[in-house]
Amino acid sequence: MRKKLTSYLLMAFLLMTTLSGCAGGTGESSGDNSSKEPVYGGSVVVGIQQDIDSLDPHKATAAGTKEILFNIFEGLVKPDENGNLINAVASDYSISEDGLVYTFTLRENIKFHNGNVVTAEDVEYSLERASGLLDGTPLISALSAITSVDIVDSKTVQVTVGSANTELIYSFVAAIIPKGSGEDANADPVGTGPFSFVSYAPQEGIIVAKNANYWQEGLPYLDKVEFRIINSPDTALLNLQGGSIDIYPYLTDSQANELKGSFQILSAPSDVVQALFLNNAVEPLTDVRVRQAICYALDKDSINGFVAGGNAMLVGSAMLPSLKDYYVELNDVYGTTANLEKAKQLLTEAGYPNGFDLEITVPSNYAYHMQTAEVVVEQLKAAGINAKINAVEWNTWLTECYQGRQYESTICGITCDMTPGYLLNRFQSESSKNFINFKNAEYDEVFLKAQASLDLKEKAKYYSQLQEMLVKDAGTAFIQVPPITIAMKRDLGGYKFYPVYVQDMSTVYYNHTK
Repeated sequence: MRKKLTSYLLMAFLLMTTLSGCAGGTGESSGDNSSKEPVYGGSVVVGIQQDIDSLDPHKATAAGTKEILFNIFEGLVKPDENGNLINAVASDYSISEDGLVYTFTLRENIKFHNGNVVTAEDVEYSLERASGLLDGTPLISALSAITSVDIVDSKTVQVTVGSANTELIYSFVAAIIPKGSGEDANADPVGTGPFSFVSYAPQEGIIVAKNANYWQEGLPYLDKVEFRIINSPDTALLNLQGGSIDIYPYLTDSQANELKGSFQILSAPSDVVQALFLNNAVEPLTDVRVRQAICYALDKDSINGFVAGGNAMLVGSAMLPSLKDYYVELNDVYGTTANLEKAKQLLTEAGYPNGFDLEITVPSNYAYHMQTAEVVVEQLKAAGINAKINAVEWNTWLTECYQGRQYESTICGITCDMTPGYLLNRFQSESSKNFINFKNAEYDEVFLKAQASLDLKEKAKYYSQLQEMLVKDAGTAFIQVPPITIAMKRDLGGYKFYPVYVQDMSTVYYNHTK
């Protein structure tokens, strides 16, 4: 029987996720995608926007990579489409009353794609590798809290952490891989997911095949899925219309309207916070007044109307409105319409009465971000800021902007997992994910308090303070939570939206013999 803190943590989880669903569990559709009986077999081609940054699940950085690897790898636990945490490689788990010991029981006879049964040694290796216990280098930062991984018996693994954290259980979605396979993971990935790896061609895509031994009875339906890289939004539209791809999960509002007559169009809130991210270490963005001026210059209502057809949720901070117990409404700090007078006043005070030049680097494969950038450029010009777009390929954006921090500003989105802390931890001064170079000692201190707190009300108070500090300092110019809009052929069904950024192909099926 699980002890008191286990129930407490699960209640905390349910409180967050049943109200959340960064991507929702239902969505709206222009065509019924589930009314007919599913048929086993067939294959689909899914258009994706970017290349894979790593096939090693512990090293993958990009959300666009993780959405695909979800089909190949599983952790001890995994999310479902309703925001619930379900058992995966583990059949059960418990958490000690003090929150420091997690005990996982392995699912009976669960197998890797290579046919080998998952053992306690595989779990020990995977967690030690991801946490840094294996070689001193944490590959998944949240798991660096692990101090030891111990095998109790052939089916039981005990994980000890240095301090209690109500959000840590979500990090055990980290992939379980065969013992010793880490060095080969990028060349020959082996997991326990519904599909096994077949092949990968850089700049082309990745192919996966049905895992006939998958532990979830009845899944998957499809025999094969190809994730095909399509860098251009215009090319994606032509591919859909020409029939060479079956599913495309990143439609703009204008594309959705064009395809409504011939495709199912499915939509739900995404798990992405879009922003004009500002590099706080680059002049003149080092001056808080300049960053605040940019925030005042943006007309988020117009951006929403032009790019999202009015279907986005406007936000003032790095938090999803769906995380209702933690979200703070801060749109009124800078307003959702432009305040050019205030923007120009702040620029003058900062020593830029005639404005300045600003480069906005945007990954060109994301039509939504590119369209947003076009609107933002005109809005900033109205405030005297001479902005221009620097469109780059995805890999360039990932290496130079996100990892190298060599940019002035950028429009992109940050994704969440199922915890509010995930969206806020990247703004800690020393975080490897802090690509905007935000520095605030008080923020760092409060974040640590939030992570350590076991009291939900106290934790919510800390997260509120973090959002307010981030907005007051104008660490970045937050814009909106875009909708995620999918085009899918009419003879397909079973597509599910998740509260995390994934493309789960295990439930997708044809409703006729293919």
